[in-house]
Amino acid sequence: DVFFRIGGYIAGKATNSLLVNSNNVIIDHIWAWRADHGNAGTYGWTVNTADSGLIVNGNNVTAYGLFVEHYQKTEVLWNGNGGRTYFLQNEQPYDPPSNAAWRSDGVLGYPAYQVSNTVQTHEAWAMGSYAFFNVNPAVRSANGFQAPTHGGVRFHNIFTISLASGTIDHVVNNIGAPATAAAVVPSTVTNFP
Repeated sequence: DVFFRIGGYIAGKATNSLLVNSNNVIIDHIWAWRADHGNAGTYGWTVNTADSGLIVNGNNVTAYGLFVEHYQKTEVLWNGNGGRTYFLQNEQPYDPPSNAAWRSDGVLGYPAYQVSNTVQTHEAWAMGSYAFFNVNPAVRSANGFQAPTHGGVRFHNIFTISLASGTIDHVVNNIGAPATAAAVVPSTVTNFP
């Protein structure tokens, strides 16, 4: 059990909450949270800035129970080979002021969980990403998840959902129906690719 809180109680900023550079690591239940509420003046788009909750560079890293929420760029970035994730709960940041302020290389928003294009093998089960863009409900995220499509990277039972504010256009790599505020139902992909 490891807990990170960026802002909310006192003002705070971070680039990355957890960086794993070692091989053969087991991550067992982390909650990496960029605060979306708390004491006045301790949170907000420009107040408690934080890029990523988890970056994995090591090989053969296994994660059980990831809770990574509200970071301003890719929330989980997996660069190592042989990784496995069993369960991810993610809320995208509540507070992007606009898509002009929250975009990557011309793409709307950032994925909650991204496996880098250099990764040859990775597998993940039971991952969900939620949108609740309460500062600006017109904000969109292009994808909940992003991964290479060569077949060595596989996701099982993943979904996105809008909690009545904002849109996630696709579940993974432009696959899957939009999760919209008008229909608060999950958009699912059973197996990818």
